[in-house]
Order: sequence, then C-alpha cells, then structure tokens
Amino acid sequence: MKTKLEELLKFPCSFTYKVIGLAKPELVDQLIKVIQLRIPGDYIPQIKSSNKGTYISISITVFANNFEQIENLYYDISKINMVRMVL
Repeated sequence: MKTKLEELLKFPCSFTYKVIGLAKPELVDQLIKVIQLRIPGDYIPQIKSSNKGTYISISITVFANNFEQIENLYYDISKINMVRMVL
C-alpha cells in the first residue's frame, strides 16, 4: 500500500530533509556521512541555530531515484545520536 507521500512524488526527484539536533559541529559531518552512504553526491547543508544556541536545524536536499531511498535515509538519519527530529 502506497503512502500519501509516495503517491505525490515522481521519481527521480529532489527531496529535502530538515534535521533538528544538538548544536555540535560533528552533527553536520555525521549527517553528510550517512547520506553519502545511501546517495553519494556533493551536499551543501543550510544550518540555522536556535535562539539559545542549544539546537541547530539542518536542511539538506538529496536527489532520490526511488521511495525506498527516502525511507531508508530517513531511518538512518533518525538513528544518529545527536538528532532529535527528522522532517
């Protein structure tokens, strides 16, 4: 059974993940490393800090060939210890 998101996307396509996590420099490095394992490429994340500087939000766009790549990458990103939320 297809999900609503899967029905809306036409592959190949660009897909942006927004990751919220602890404000540590190694979070960005770990995020890119995980993405590179699934979908190799050059990535330029956009990073914003929270008002208190405790958290950062990272927006990163990938070019996916199928829905499984999006799902698997979502799961892999969510397993990173410093990540608090993946959208």
